[in-house]
Amino acid sequence: MSPELEQYIIQLIINTRNTTALDSDLDRWLDYGASPRATISLDRCARALAWLDGRDFVTPDDIQTIAFDILRHRIILTYEAEAEGVDSDMVIERLIQVTPVV
Repeated sequence: MSPELEQYIIQLIINTRNTTALDSDLDRWLDYGASPRATISLDRCARALAWLDGRDFVTPDDIQTIAFDILRHRIILTYEAEAEGVDSDMVIERLIQVTPVV
């Protein structure tokens, strides 16, 4: 995996924990972000997905595709998010939108 994509994974996880400066919607919706172990899982699963697709390299699409399965149960939403009908997948989609691929 390229160092740039490793940094992208790290930034995605950091952005689940530091939402104040990133995005006002994410700040309202996320109560607790993913732990550092999510970084390891995202890395390994993106590599596995690339391998299953017959590639020996990871793309940003691999990371973004597997992010839902990795992060869905690792983030805790606020009561406000639940009241607005926001689910984990919507939060992860927003996180991917606001985190630039390095």
